[in-house]
Amino acid sequence: MEYLSEFITIALVHLVAVASPGPDFAIIVRYSVNHGRRIAMYASVGVGLGILLHVAYSLVGLSVVIKTTPWLYNTICYLSAAYLLYLAVGALRSKPGNSSANISTDSKVTSVTPKKALINGFLTNGLNPKATLFFLSLFTAFINVDTPTAVKAFYGIYLAVATGLWFCMLSYLLSTSGVVNLIGDKGYWLDRFMGVVLVGLAVRLVTL
Repeated sequence: MEYLSEFITIALVHLVAVASPGPDFAIIVRYSVNHGRRIAMYASVGVGLGILLHVAYSLVGLSVVIKTTPWLYNTICYLSAAYLLYLAVGALRSKPGNSSANISTDSKVTSVTPKKALINGFLTNGLNPKATLFFLSLFTAFINVDTPTAVKAFYGIYLAVATGLWFCMLSYLLSTSGVVNLIGDKGYWLDRFMGVVLVGLAVRLVTL
């Protein structure tokens, strides 16, 4: 109970952060619409696992090193931007025949394997410099320096699980029959829109 108030603060801050639109949100929307619920769920798990990467280097203080070493931080920004552009190209090339609206929400024939979706979700979050800044502030401003490492590790596991569950829920909601019927055979336009969003996020990373 000693760290309950600290945990509640972290949970609330995380809720606001994870609900904010970003690369993770864009890729989950794209997979849900274009590849179905199953693939989107794998990508969601990958996003959650990506959180563990940020937690790991935050626990050993590397987040501070990344932030205070301009060339290293810039390198991460450019790598992230390049990866987002790679994802955007695939989304922008979406065609009417790729829409999942006419196929079961639970399974569909797709070129994206569960393993690829998992890796893409992990890389999307793991290469996101905004997540680096979030965990930098989290572990310096909200978590007491005297908090035991084991407790910090528990916080990190919670954040990873909560993130994965949040995007799994989003994947489920976006691939329900009601949403699919609403989208109809125009699902590829939403996929293309997500591609534009990814391009915008990539440009923002290298221009800010």
